[in-house]
Amino acid sequence: MGKKESNKGEGGGGAPVKEPAGGKGHPSVFLNRVFDITKLVLGICLLPFVYSGTVSFLGEFSAVDAGLQRIFWYGIIAFLIVYLFIGEPVVVYAKGQKVLELIFMFFKPLVKVAPYLLPIYAILLFACYWVLSNFIKDLTAGFIFLFGFSMALHLVFSAKTMRSKQGDLLKSNYIFGFSFIYIINLILVAFCLNLIFEKYSFVAFLNNAYQIAEGIFCAVFKQLFIVKG
Repeated sequence: MGKKESNKGEGGGGAPVKEPAGGKGHPSVFLNRVFDITKLVLGICLLPFVYSGTVSFLGEFSAVDAGLQRIFWYGIIAFLIVYLFIGEPVVVYAKGQKVLELIFMFFKPLVKVAPYLLPIYAILLFACYWVLSNFIKDLTAGFIFLFGFSMALHLVFSAKTMRSKQGDLLKSNYIFGFSFIYIINLILVAFCLNLIFEKYSFVAFLNNAYQIAEGIFCAVFKQLFIVKG
């Protein structure tokens, strides 16, 4: 009797072994790495603006009534107490994201970005205050407290969501994404405070933030590229 030849493919299986689509050396893997490195570099470049924006914001905010300043920080502290010792208000944050998704559902490029970028509760609070303050006096203290609370809620949960994303080995998504979110939110808060308080100047906030960031970039550039004779 003749020997029966097996018709097996390589690797002992009944079919040829296929290399995974995302295997080593695949172009998409290389492009993803390049994209991650680019985002990491951009995120590092945003850090001076994070610092300068914070310093400029605090400088302008110091011109506001000291009592209202404390109430704003009390709102932030109140959120941290709730978050750390009572329970994370995840449902509240998620519902705010759903509202933004509904608002931007007809503009797809912003559907995924807007929930992280825009502090929906702070925006709604400001809109309500802007309307009600024309009819009811002495709303500022309560508004400032809730404004601080809602801004802390948005920033903390946005940071937590971005940090927990998978596949971010270099933390490029977190560094770039949260730095960008923080800067945009700082600008929104400064703009709202400019409309409420006469002593708070949005233009001065932007100018000071730009000048501080420019000074940082110039100092770094001189240290790296200018050789002293």
